[in-house]
Amino acid sequence: MKSVVIGSGFGGIAAALRLRAKGHEVTLVEKQKDLGGRARVFNKNGFKFDGGPTVITAPHLIYELFELFNKKPENYLKLKPLDIWYRFLFEDGFKFDYSGDEDSMISQIEKINKQDVKGYNQLVNFTKKIFDKGFTELSDVPFDKPFFMIKQIPALVGLKSYKSVYSLVSSYIEDEKLRRMLSMHPLLVGGNPFTTTSIYGLILYLEKKWGIHYSMGGTGQIIKGFEKLMLEEKINILKESEVTKIKTKDKKITSIEINNNYSLETENVICNADPPGVYENLINTKQNFIFEWKQSRMDYSMGLFVYYFGTKKVYENVAHHTIKFGNKYKEHLDDIFEKKKLNSDISYYLHRPSATDKTMAPEGHDCFYVLVPVPNNQSNIDWSVEGEKMKNLVIEKMQLHLLPNLKDNIVEDFYLTPNYFEKELNTKFGSGFSIQPKFSQSAYFRFHNKSEICKGLYFVGAGTHPGAGVPGVLSSAKVLDKIL
Repeated sequence: MKSVVIGSGFGGIAAALRLRAKGHEVTLVEKQKDLGGRARVFNKNGFKFDGGPTVITAPHLIYELFELFNKKPENYLKLKPLDIWYRFLFEDGFKFDYSGDEDSMISQIEKINKQDVKGYNQLVNFTKKIFDKGFTELSDVPFDKPFFMIKQIPALVGLKSYKSVYSLVSSYIEDEKLRRMLSMHPLLVGGNPFTTTSIYGLILYLEKKWGIHYSMGGTGQIIKGFEKLMLEEKINILKESEVTKIKTKDKKITSIEINNNYSLETENVICNADPPGVYENLINTKQNFIFEWKQSRMDYSMGLFVYYFGTKKVYENVAHHTIKFGNKYKEHLDDIFEKKKLNSDISYYLHRPSATDKTMAPEGHDCFYVLVPVPNNQSNIDWSVEGEKMKNLVIEKMQLHLLPNLKDNIVEDFYLTPNYFEKELNTKFGSGFSIQPKFSQSAYFRFHNKSEICKGLYFVGAGTHPGAGVPGVLSSAKVLDKIL
């Protein structure tokens, strides 16, 4: 059976490998000159900058792709567990080291609010229940039938899926700082903690179960390992090849058109590309009223401003992952998700891979990227003007709280805005994570793994079930095992 995979992010690569393991003749088509999608690598004068995902959880989902072919993962990559998962910083100078060390967690929580120790333990226990249902049981099964979704509703109600993640956390935790730290996980998958269904609270427990890892050599090293494996297993890889049309006959996939130039016949197309872009730009098949309505009501994730920089100074005391909260939390998130406007009271995530891996920067230098949630391109923000302003604001904030004299020490830098996500990664409105993980956009209500419109068309990646994040997109490829 011939299968074509469009897009070489984690979801697309995983899909290609899983189909190859089932005996399919697989061609992987990638628009860019390199593989990885959001996980591309930018090399600049001796600095290695990971384009996207830097937090690696559920490593078994990576390992099992090698094990499908009886290969040893350690021959292709090395994942290192981190001691401190996130260092949280607040405007008042307060610091909290979040980790899998429960004694340290309890000790730090006690210093903030003793009453919250009990609540924290109860929260962890409750997120385990959510994890057991939402991840262990349902993350790799297709939600393409309404009856199957209806069957899950009693359990989901019992798990308080009608609550937001922030609301769930607040029902156990009194202190506002702790509430922010324990409810921030939806932001890692494109959601607003105040509107994302509490089911995504499972990420809290997922981290505790398997820890947080770093790929030595950067996340790009995982992609390199996968590429080596794909070539060994005779997967055909086409780079610098943009799919410009998916052709159908009687609503059945027949071929794809590449670079507006030539066609490639296939029985199946698996899209790691963002579903809205596929349906709107690549397929001419007539859609039904219900599907059009479903598309029109979708809410998309925030956009991302990502600033990459290398310094001639080594900032020894900066953790591998730092999350810095601004003064306001809900108000700032409202500006991003609802009002679609910029706010100078930013929160940000700072990644310093050279804290763990000296190969990411030239000797005596340091390597960073900082990610700032911003409105997606529904905002009509002119990033040709606002990009430089945001860069200077970010430098100013980091210089004040974290990286003294930063401006004088930067030797290499560049930034990406939602325009990059829209133009280069083909995401609708330049969203960083496709559609938001609200309850009304989860499971059956997301874009289905098996297309509702065309026979032979499938989806993996952030926009389909179970959602964004490395474990999510890898699990979306596992769904294929059950439907193709």
